[in-house]
Amino acid sequence: MTQLPPTTLHSPLPLLDTDVLRTFVAIAECGSFTRAARQVFRTPSALSMQIKRLEETLGHALFVREARQVRLTPEGETLLGYGRRLLKLNEEAVTQFLAPSVSGRLGFGTTDDVGTRILPGVLAQFARSHPAVQVDVVVGSSREMLARLEAGELDLILVTAGNPGQEIRGEIVHSEPLVWAGREGGLAAQRSPLPVALAHAGCAWRGMALEALDRAGLSYRIAYSCEHCAGQEAAMLADLAVAPFPLSLVRPPLKRIDPGLLPPLGEYQLAMVRRPGADQACETLAGQVMAAFQKL
Repeated sequence: MTQLPPTTLHSPLPLLDTDVLRTFVAIAECGSFTRAARQVFRTPSALSMQIKRLEETLGHALFVREARQVRLTPEGETLLGYGRRLLKLNEEAVTQFLAPSVSGRLGFGTTDDVGTRILPGVLAQFARSHPAVQVDVVVGSSREMLARLEAGELDLILVTAGNPGQEIRGEIVHSEPLVWAGREGGLAAQRSPLPVALAHAGCAWRGMALEALDRAGLSYRIAYSCEHCAGQEAAMLADLAVAPFPLSLVRPPLKRIDPGLLPPLGEYQLAMVRRPGADQACETLAGQVMAAFQKL
């Protein structure tokens, strides 16, 4: 354990500066002084001076400096948890007094795939910044979300980009590989014709999967069809079929099928679409959603 001499003895405990804590958390999350400097709009040397003073204040080294990156020491890992909580508490306190009083209702829609992963954190953060706003969350297909946005029932939605017949709208907030998945130790991937589990007609995953199979000349049959990805997951868990799935959602007992066995599917993308004329609360939620995806 590396210890640095404390700056003062027998004196009141020092207070941690929130600006310095924000710098510390940014460096820890980026793994680099240079990348963190871009995020907080300061120079790497300025960040280095802040961290040096923080280490002197606490009497411990917080980072191990390596050639191309930095990593936290055990003491740094401990401070990271405290730092995040202190920054969150500071945000809540300032918001309580300075944020404009916003009330009303906000409709938020998402597909039941990667979008649902960010919901708990985003909703908790939005509740702190806009406690008087009621958020109605709807989970469904991209087609349904777009229709409800057009009807004025929803203010902000997350939809799969690239659905057949769907104009690309909004901004791309997340992208990751779409892969073939199946039950670990299962036999579905070895059957012929290949049994596949797919979503409804018009879904981007379905179109990408069928196009890839047709292009590769593989024999297949649609063994299971379900509106929601939870249904496709059930078919894979039962070893009834393989399915196209975002890589981040493939968790044991599911596994990615060997890329050499089935044709590649390409990238899966999520787009965020706002209702025209969205208010300040909607814009805040949109920013929080985008920030959440950047941390995935």
